[in-house]
Amino acid sequence: MLLPTVSPIPGAAVRRTRKSPLSTLLARLAALVALVVLGALCPSAAQAAEEPGTRAAGLHISDGRLVEGNGNDFVMRGVNHAHTWYPNELGSLADIKAQGANTVRVVLADGHRWTANTASDVANVIAQCKANRLICVLEVHDTTGYGEESAAGTLDQAADYWIGLKDVLAGQENYIIVNIGNEPWGNTDPAGWTAPTIAAIQKLRNAGFEHTIMVDAPNWGQDWQQVMRTNAQSVYAADTTGNLIFSIHMYSVFDTAAEITDYLNAFVSAELPILIGEFGGPADQWGDPDEDTMMATAEQLDIGYLAWSWSGNTDPILDLVLNFDPAQMTSWGQRIFNGANGIAQTAKEATVFGGGSGDTQAPTAPGTPTASAVTASSVNLSWTASTDNVGVAGYDVVRVGGGTETKVAASTANSVTVTGLTANTAYSFAVYARDAAGNRSARSATVSVTTADTPAGSCSVGYRVVGEWQGGFQGEIVIRNTGTSAVSGWKLAFTFANGQTVSNMWGGTAAQSGGSVTVTPASYTHTIPAGGSVTVGFIGSKGATNAAPTAFTLNGAACVNG
Repeated sequence: MLLPTVSPIPGAAVRRTRKSPLSTLLARLAALVALVVLGALCPSAAQAAEEPGTRAAGLHISDGRLVEGNGNDFVMRGVNHAHTWYPNELGSLADIKAQGANTVRVVLADGHRWTANTASDVANVIAQCKANRLICVLEVHDTTGYGEESAAGTLDQAADYWIGLKDVLAGQENYIIVNIGNEPWGNTDPAGWTAPTIAAIQKLRNAGFEHTIMVDAPNWGQDWQQVMRTNAQSVYAADTTGNLIFSIHMYSVFDTAAEITDYLNAFVSAELPILIGEFGGPADQWGDPDEDTMMATAEQLDIGYLAWSWSGNTDPILDLVLNFDPAQMTSWGQRIFNGANGIAQTAKEATVFGGGSGDTQAPTAPGTPTASAVTASSVNLSWTASTDNVGVAGYDVVRVGGGTETKVAASTANSVTVTGLTANTAYSFAVYARDAAGNRSARSATVSVTTADTPAGSCSVGYRVVGEWQGGFQGEIVIRNTGTSAVSGWKLAFTFANGQTVSNMWGGTAAQSGGSVTVTPASYTHTIPAGGSVTVGFIGSKGATNAAPTAFTLNGAACVNG
């Protein structure tokens, strides 16, 4: 059954599919049989292809791994950026770099579904990636869900688009990877993915492309029917240069550790290059992706990951920052950039940008930060800039407490706004400086800050029944922050009058006693920005009458109803 999920792009619904146990078992048995037969008939073919004679001048594949032109391993740690729908937000590349990323996957269009990005625009994207010392993965998004999405284009059309850009792309092999087409097959006959993928690869090679090529999986990128996994060896062997990398997208299909580790290890064991080209973490009504295992396994196997996405999603559930503003980093963004196995902790800049230049001198320690504009959930910090023999690349702000440090923000300037704080809470912050070679300064002295109280009564709540059936219904609650400061760690309370009960909720967690219901936020709805809102949905049971609650409170203060 197809389940449309939150659209991560304007005007295009991406579909996540919940697999059935039977279909998953059959797919895995088919894959196992194929591997056994292949190994019996031709043992050498069961391993990765032998090292081909042709080598890309820049980024290329060696022994199943992505390496730079000088042979150094390059592990992608970065995010996706929706350039084709937000062409005026290319300045986000500097902000993405400031958070520590070494790679950005840039959404482009070939003109089949969305207005084509011109050669001059693509050239500018590449130039901005290089200026911000980011490896750039360029992808055509028009292919998304082909065979099931009627508006989608083909991989052959995408290949023609890349060939039309050959003059722009040639000579950039050190800096870019060509991702032929995003999620180029839906859930309808995903076995049809293999031949067009091989044909598109060969079309680009016959046109003289030497770049590393990336290919996405079918099933809207999630390969839950194992088509890419089963056919990966033959697809890889079809590339005469051997410079091909597979991309799996991991959303709610990958909601257990076993599924994630099994899939990734299968490729690594076969020396077939792979990365997680997109992934999400926030839970929705179709599942809860296990992003912790995704990131931990990628780090363990030294394979890349690119989180979806920087900003601009139709529903901001997957925005790493809101409104393209790094000062409005979401809890999803904090997880990706500053959490365990996150970008700040694991990313290493490509040596082509001078990361291996031999610079060993660290910057001087920044000045003691000063606090201003303190609200219930944010504070502005500024400090005296550091100096360095080559140049300061940026600053990392950490929260200090109990002998531990937690990175909470990054900036290329000597000031930043820290968000996502809890009201009426004491914090201690300090700052480190870093240079382009990765050298880190001594820590600055700390500054202590106590956040303000949450404003009372600055809220409104909209409640509606989305659909009803005998004995049950689906409800939606929109919580709006009408105050001037963000609200974090909220608790919503209301009462059902007709015996209704909440059985399943997304966007929050419900607790119920009789008719009284309290809702606490999910990680991605934890903070309600000033003037903003969050949405909670739920499935409930009901009797003959299903009246809406008449009053709501947020953190104990009454909200306007409506």
